[in-house]
Amino acid sequence: MEIAEFGLERWFAEHEHEADIMLAESGIRSLDADRFDTDPGELGYVIPTNGDPDLRAEVADRYGRDADEVLFTCGAQEANFLAFLSLLDEGDHAVVVTPTYQALHSVPEALCDVTRVPLSPPDWELDPDAVADAIRPETEVVVVNNPNNPTGRYHPEATVRALYDIAADADAYLLCDEVYRQLAEDPLPPVASMGPRGISTSSVTKAHGLAGLRFGWAVLPEELVETAWNWKDYTTISPSTFGQHVARQALGEQESEILRENRDHAARNRERVAAFADDYGLDWHDPVGVNGFLTTPDGFDDARDFCTAVVETESVVLAPGDLFGYPDRFRIGFGLPADELDEGLDRVGRCIARHA
Repeated sequence: MEIAEFGLERWFAEHEHEADIMLAESGIRSLDADRFDTDPGELGYVIPTNGDPDLRAEVADRYGRDADEVLFTCGAQEANFLAFLSLLDEGDHAVVVTPTYQALHSVPEALCDVTRVPLSPPDWELDPDAVADAIRPETEVVVVNNPNNPTGRYHPEATVRALYDIAADADAYLLCDEVYRQLAEDPLPPVASMGPRGISTSSVTKAHGLAGLRFGWAVLPEELVETAWNWKDYTTISPSTFGQHVARQALGEQESEILRENRDHAARNRERVAAFADDYGLDWHDPVGVNGFLTTPDGFDDARDFCTAVVETESVVLAPGDLFGYPDRFRIGFGLPADELDEGLDRVGRCIARHA
């Protein structure tokens, strides 16, 4: 199996460590550990290694599924990876809605043939008919993330249900990466709640601000859980004991307060970026989540030229849009603390002004 270089991670590896401000981070600002009980007791493996049964049952209830249809993972990245390994083999086919987080197309492309269905700028609308046209007899899965990364587009429930029906009619699955879902003021029903052909992946990273826990999950049919769990024996074996311990608290009695704080924080920062975009004549689709996909300012060859200038002259990291297939745009993450966002936007503005 050969897999493409993960362009975004290599860009971060090149620039993130030395830069002053990370303005391309795709999650909400991290919570402090002192708001949780951080003593899980003995630091052994989680037993059973697919995750604590009681907590899996609590997560399953969110989706109207059974505990045995939930697998705890090392973040949503592993959840997606294991799901693809369980679903796809040589000779199969997948349909992936793009632009999206690279792992959602690169991993399937390493396993089988993939058809990409592009969203339509500037509103990034998803056309279910285009997905239906891409379906083949050998299609095993349709892949979407909602809200979308990098555009922030939140596809409406009717569209997502249409995708589910298209996949189910083809005896395929609809896999939805839903890591930003709970940052929406009124989250849509998760895909796994729509029927047995729905697969949801998520984590406590993006909406809860707990990236360091590396705690996520996949909700999928029990027979696929068994296959994914077998693959997990060869990756991380079990979820983190510490991560599961804190995640239980974040998903329990603290969740309402955490999500309220994080939604308010994202909304305030989104207004800051909207004002910045307006000041410099940049277009974007008003996003749900903490990512925006903006047009490149005048005076630069493309977004990579712009992002390189920003990091080299202002020590601020943005993400060039060619990493998502759109060289005329760049991704900005606005989930970081407000003072860092303001300083980062000021520095980016200085760079734009010098090239005007």
